[in-house]
Amino acid sequence: MGTRWTISTPEPLPADAVDAVDAEIDRIDRAWSRFRDDSMVADMARQAGRYPIADTDQPLVDWYRRLYDLTGGAVSPLVGQTLADAGYDAIYTLRASARVPVAPAWDAVIGEHAGALELREPALLDVGAAGKGFAVDRVAEIVGDSFDDFVVDAGGDMVISPRSRGLRVALEHPSDATKAIGVVSVAGGAICASASNRRVWADWHHIVDPRTASPAREVLATWVIAPSAMEADGLATALFFTPAAFLRGDFDHHREGFHHVTIRRNGSVEHTAIPGLELFL
Repeated sequence: MGTRWTISTPEPLPADAVDAVDAEIDRIDRAWSRFRDDSMVADMARQAGRYPIADTDQPLVDWYRRLYDLTGGAVSPLVGQTLADAGYDAIYTLRASARVPVAPAWDAVIGEHAGALELREPALLDVGAAGKGFAVDRVAEIVGDSFDDFVVDAGGDMVISPRSRGLRVALEHPSDATKAIGVVSVAGGAICASASNRRVWADWHHIVDPRTASPAREVLATWVIAPSAMEADGLATALFFTPAAFLRGDFDHHREGFHHVTIRRNGSVEHTAIPGLELFL
């Protein structure tokens, strides 16, 4: 998945749990990666049709539809071809085509999406906005069967088991990866980040507005604390395009809601009243 995984537990994971983690990450990758030729996503890019969705993966598809509606199409799985033509393709060309197209509308391409994903025409999907968080949740579920105390970390997207004393998590400086701009305390749930300083080439980075085929410019970095990593990951991307107040008003299916920190290019910082938040600004 293009990231490094770290699983922290009081004792080593049992061998069968390690095997289950490996198998689940590989299964998700084979289904949803646009960087491998043998994935379901690669098949979708070659041919329209009806593609079964695993029961475990239905929440990811449903969450994408909700994010698409909440952001007015700014977070869309149909951004895949836009990213590829911009240079962020399967072989990391990192050279933009002369013309980078906007993504098509969801309803123009995707029909049914319950139990199966119906594509009316071939399309290159990209679930990077929430897919890694989804994978972290799946791994955390496996690890949680063996230990009550754990941290699953995939490149900074983390699920932390409930604890009486929060785990201090550094917020990476968006302009200097060797520094932190702050620290938060997370006593359970998930924290995910998104930043425009990752996967950067020429005038592009990987957070692209599918409606305009241009990278997001006003926001530098976001962090979200939410009940699940899938939700935190998707919201961290959504904050590049949509005000937090609007997203929060529609994030009503969890009593806990979500917390966030947003750093804008003009130097301003927006954040909720996160317990244990320290900002070094």
